[in-house]
Formats: sequence, C-alpha cells, structure tokens
Amino acid sequence: GGENEQQTDIISVWEGDSISIICSRENLEEVLGTYLTASKEQLTVLYVSREGTSYIPPDLAHRLTYSEEGKNLRITLHDAQQSDSNIYQCSTFVTRKGHHKKLHGKETIVVVKAQTSGVLQQSPLYVNPEPGQSISITCAWNSSYGDEEFYLLKTLMQREKVLHVSSQNASTISLAFANRLEYSKEERKIVITLHNLQKNDSGIYLCAGVVKNVSFLSVSESGTMMLIKDVEQTDCSNSSWVIYGLTSIVALLFTALMCCTLYCVNV
Repeated sequence: GGENEQQTDIISVWEGDSISIICSRENLEEVLGTYLTASKEQLTVLYVSREGTSYIPPDLAHRLTYSEEGKNLRITLHDAQQSDSNIYQCSTFVTRKGHHKKLHGKETIVVVKAQTSGVLQQSPLYVNPEPGQSISITCAWNSSYGDEEFYLLKTLMQREKVLHVSSQNASTISLAFANRLEYSKEERKIVITLHNLQKNDSGIYLCAGVVKNVSFLSVSESGTMMLIKDVEQTDCSNSSWVIYGLTSIVALLFTALMCCTLYCVNV
C-alpha cells in the first residue's frame, strides 16, 4: 500500500526555459529509491536508487539532470518543449519493518507555453472587477478531439489548481473558491464564473487541457489577468482616472508581464 501527500505545485515556463522539480524525501535511511513519473501515462522520467545509480529515458538523457540537496532531490529538465507539459509526481520506495512500500509525494503540474497558437483559446485577456463582483472566463478548443480533461490554473504570486473537470464531467474545485465557482460545459467550450471576488484573487488564470491519447497538456496561448480594484480609493474623485490609467498600462504590458511572471516555482 502507499501513502498520499496531498500537495500540488504549478510550474509555468516558456519553451526553451528550464524546469526544476523538487522531490522531498523524509527519513532517508528508509529510502530505497526515488521516482519522478509523468502521471498521465505513468511513464518513469527519472529513477535514482539509494546507491546513486539512476535511470533516465533515452529521449530525455540529453536534457535531464538531477542533484542531491540534503533530503531533497532536484530534477531539472532543460530546453523545455510544449510536449513536456504534463502532470508529474514524486514517489519514494521505502522499507519499513522489513516491508517495502511506495509513498506518493508531491504532484507538479508543468505548463510549457509555446510562442505559437495552441488548440485552446481563452478570453478575456484582462478583467478589473471590484470586490464582491463576478467574472467569467471562457476556454474553447479550436479542434475537435473529444474526451477532454480540463484545468483552470492560477499562477503569479499565489499558485493553485482552481478547477479540474474530468472527461466524465466530474469536477474538483479548490478550497479557496469553494461555493464561489460554477461552470458550464458545452461541446468544445467551457465557461467558468468566479463569484464574490476578493483582493487575493488577483492573478493570472490559465486554461489547460488533456486530450485522450495525447501525452501532454495543451495550454491557452494567453491567460486572463485579473486585478481586483482597491475599493478604498473609489470614494476619491480622481481615483477612477488612476484606475483606468493603470488598467490601460497593465493591458498594454500584459505580454511582457506574462513572460516575466510565469516562472518556475520550487518548494
């Protein structure tokens, strides 16, 4: 049997960047080996034994490196490609009281954004609601695949998996948006509505999808930047001009912000 550690990280990078995943290992004296798997296909990306021997798939041998950092194993994938987008999981194989056990650890959602248009389109580009208001994000497939699995991810300063909808339309909503999120799915489009927005909901939201028999995540070309207005300034006569000015600047610099703020996050 195994033990599950309910932890998810999100890494978002551009093609050509490097991806670093940290696998945490407690009680090193019990650890026989450490795995990193691409969870959608259960493919082994890396295996490192206690003795220091390792296995890396031949197609990743020239791009993947790892290093021991105390109890942690740092795994770095260089020259990221869009096909590297996937859901990765760290696991350890341990021995306890003479018995072997596989422990499932951190799950990492890796999003590699291409410079070219993908199969997911997302709108709007930018929203600037007041606290308590609602906004809707639309994600649409521009190709007909079927059996899609969908995610809405929040990146920037706070990172979380906001929504997951399976191909059977079963959904999981993050605790931060419990009772504040609803969605409708119709053919090749899904509309997500976020209600009663708060200041800490500000961030960049990305649509991502997994298609059956396709081994990587497809990500929207551009996310939705959401900046919640500061209500304390709304009583000032000049505040609306300040807000509109900032909104215009943020919109104009959105592409640059995406490049600068979608970075690897190491736990």
